[in-house]
Amino acid sequence: MVQSSLPVMLIGVPLAAAGVVFTLGRWTRLCREGAAVGGALLTLYLAVLAVGQVLSGASLNCCQMALNLDGLSALLVVLVTLVTAIVIFYSLHYMYHQLRKGLTTEARLVTYYGLLMVFLAAMMWVCTTNSLIWMYVALEATTLATALLVCFFWTRASLEAAYKYDMLVVAGVCFALFGTVLLYSAAAQYAPGRPALLLTELGQIIPKIPPSVSLLAVAFFVVGFGTKAGLVPFHAWLPDAHAEAPAPISALLSGLVIKVGAYALARTITIFAPHYNAVIVFVAIMASASMLIGIFMAWAQDDLKRLLAFHSVSQIGYVIEGLGFGTYLGIYGGLFHLVNHTLFKSLLFLSVGAVMYATGGLRRISQLKGLGKRMPITAACFFIGAIAMGGLPPLNGFWSKLTLFMAGSELHLWWAVVIAVLVSILTLGCMVHAGYKIFWGHPTTALVTNPGLKEVPVAIWLSMAVLAILCIVIGVYPQIIHPLLHRGTECILAVYRAGAIP
Repeated sequence: MVQSSLPVMLIGVPLAAAGVVFTLGRWTRLCREGAAVGGALLTLYLAVLAVGQVLSGASLNCCQMALNLDGLSALLVVLVTLVTAIVIFYSLHYMYHQLRKGLTTEARLVTYYGLLMVFLAAMMWVCTTNSLIWMYVALEATTLATALLVCFFWTRASLEAAYKYDMLVVAGVCFALFGTVLLYSAAAQYAPGRPALLLTELGQIIPKIPPSVSLLAVAFFVVGFGTKAGLVPFHAWLPDAHAEAPAPISALLSGLVIKVGAYALARTITIFAPHYNAVIVFVAIMASASMLIGIFMAWAQDDLKRLLAFHSVSQIGYVIEGLGFGTYLGIYGGLFHLVNHTLFKSLLFLSVGAVMYATGGLRRISQLKGLGKRMPITAACFFIGAIAMGGLPPLNGFWSKLTLFMAGSELHLWWAVVIAVLVSILTLGCMVHAGYKIFWGHPTTALVTNPGLKEVPVAIWLSMAVLAILCIVIGVYPQIIHPLLHRGTECILAVYRAGAIP
């Protein structure tokens, strides 16, 4: 354990940037976009510093262990800051284009970039808090920030989607609060003097709690954090919110927001799973149902954003299943797919945003044909994301899925492995089918005669290219991310073993 101010700075820097945007953003773009970019990049720099210290063997804590940054936290922190910085860079041109079209105003853009910084601060709080109750509070803070971003354009559909998202997630995550209260009431006698349960101490307490209480708490956690993660049957908010939010926010919702639900599950149910075999089977059933329902619903979609939204429902099943296995290989595979899904799903949503940018807002597959010749970079990025999500080598999705298949085989859950392989094949077919129609199909007359249909500006395609390159690099050289994944996995297992964080 090392005393450090980095956890506080990770939360404070984006909050300070949000204050600059909200107070000075109306004056000039430098105080609006500049503060947002600067805040995101500085937070990313701090995250990289934290990762360096964590990989050297340290666990950073402050505020009397209220904030703790270990291997798992470091993995999420660097992932969140990286993707948020890319999304903000993408937004610079994308949202200014919406301003020129009259779809928003300068004042609304102040709100947009300010909320992005508040969102980043809340995400940093989720990842660094060491208190189970404060993690619940931080999760609700991310919900409120993203709900306001979902309804950014103030259309009837976006307002309805934001209301649905806010109400369902807030109500759903309350079950996690019930689980926390139940766990604390049962554990209070074993942790006297503690104002709240510390995540790093759960492993010492859980074996002392009656099994009936533990299993009920697990059920509450799965419902609560599973709602945030978009796991079936708690996913009703996800398709509408992803579809109606601005394209950069859709990338954040799928790439990051549902991952904090998975992160919370990693901090909780993975500690229970090795003690209770029923937890492993229960989570595997729910994850498999999420995979199947998500992919079947995705095949039925004509709206590109809703198609990708249902793929998120399906793919999060892989992450939750791996974490629920409770073994080294399962947790490692779940975290690996969490990272990979963040990269390729953010890439796909930004690619769809580029298509909408170039075509004047079109996003239905039936309306989009033959864009490949006009938008070759966007087409390449889309197919890289599609093949990565389908799990084909040499892209990153292949390795994480293979790890999960091996983890399921190790536990002899052959039915779960078969379902995961089948869903992967269906995912690949669905995405290649959609991509073929959009980029290689015979173009409609309206698209052929549209003189403005061309590749998106550099600021937009460069953001996509960075994510595409990461998908390729991790696929070709997966060892590059192994140290951080191993550290995160060992941190979870160390809590289960009631030992010190390695």
